Amino acid sequence: MAPETEFSFSALPGPAQRHIRTFQIHQFLDRFAMGLTVAVVALALTDRGMDLFQISVLFGIYALTTMTLELPFGGLADSIGRKPVFLAAVVASLISIALFLATRDFYVLALSFVCIGFGRALRSGTLDAWFVETFKTTAPHTDVQPALAQAQWANAMGLAIGAVAGGVLPDLLGAQAVTYGFSVYDVSYVTSFGVMLGVFAFTVLAITETPRTLAPNALWYGFSNVPTVIGDAGRLALKHPTLSVLLAALALALMATNPVEVIWPTHARPMLDAGYANTLIGVLTATYFFSIAFGAWLSPWISRMFNRRHAVTLMATFACLAGLQIALALQAGIAGFVAAFILYSIVLGASETPASSILHTCVPDHQRSTMLSLRSLIQQLGAAVGLMAVGAIAEIYSTPVAWCVGAACLLVAVILTFVLVKRIDADPA
Repeated sequence: MAPETEFSFSALPGPAQRHIRTFQIHQFLDRFAMGLTVAVVALALTDRGMDLFQISVLFGIYALTTMTLELPFGGLADSIGRKPVFLAAVVASLISIALFLATRDFYVLALSFVCIGFGRALRSGTLDAWFVETFKTTAPHTDVQPALAQAQWANAMGLAIGAVAGGVLPDLLGAQAVTYGFSVYDVSYVTSFGVMLGVFAFTVLAITETPRTLAPNALWYGFSNVPTVIGDAGRLALKHPTLSVLLAALALALMATNPVEVIWPTHARPMLDAGYANTLIGVLTATYFFSIAFGAWLSPWISRMFNRRHAVTLMATFACLAGLQIALALQAGIAGFVAAFILYSIVLGASETPASSILHTCVPDHQRSTMLSLRSLIQQLGAAVGLMAVGAIAEIYSTPVAWCVGAACLLVAVILTFVLVKRIDADPA
């Protein structure tokens, strides 16, 4: 196998450079469309009369839909092509936005969130695989990781700028929308719908892929193979106690942290002046994404602090998250809330790398994809359960009480990672 050469954008062939730029534009537009609604979705649901429990149930429906369909759809793009599957995902997103804009009924909104989950499951890994394969064709034996990093940068920028715009638009144009009988937050959703149409057109015109022969049984095979995938991963986890403990800790962590990500705008908004509240919510949403990215960037340095003992690093980050989640719940003023929220997001970003390192150390190559699928499944399940449980507690008591209960799940995760430390120390192999 020929060694890979160092990445240099200026030294790449013209087709490879155009390929990277095309994918960067595509990723920016796609994530910009998503960011427009991410900033205001919880507020838009509240404006439609949903309480915190209903909001949590809707996000739980989204998580369960994604969890159910992600595995069956995993091989679909390989069978019929990445471009048609991605276009189907965009159509699902457009239907979701249209349903959201058309209703205030909980059950229709639930159908909208099913469509979001459907689109998320279809999107997973489609054009990313296309990008890597085409890059290797246009620039053979060149390190692809820096090219992926450039695409990920465009991805993050799209989300962040979209989140800011999604928060600004209701403050700028919301009053006019109300005069026409719409919600102030519908402005962000209509804009997202328009950008998503642009994503569809850009995909059709700019993304080129050799058509594949449609395998009629591809989708059926995906669904029928799910029990085998889960069974193989489950047997591996049961035979490897380190994996069992790790997956349990990750599920508990998602039970605690995902409800914070979903309902924090409803908690922060009353702290803000009504004239610029939505704008600041958008800015904070963008800051959340940047903070997570910064935490991921810091993770190697944090790992060195703990002598690259990944289980110890994970235990420390979970402990910090538990403390910061309680601190976040106790903030009554916006300045303290913002400071705690930024720190919380940074630590959340730093927790991803040590968990992944432990998992990849334990799993052989031939079962790596299977275990990653099981990890995704368990984390989505933890997120869904946490959302519904915390949403119910928040509605009965308050959001701070619900977040403190979630912090208790993080403390249990700390205990499990302590067991993980002892297990790895006793059997480093």
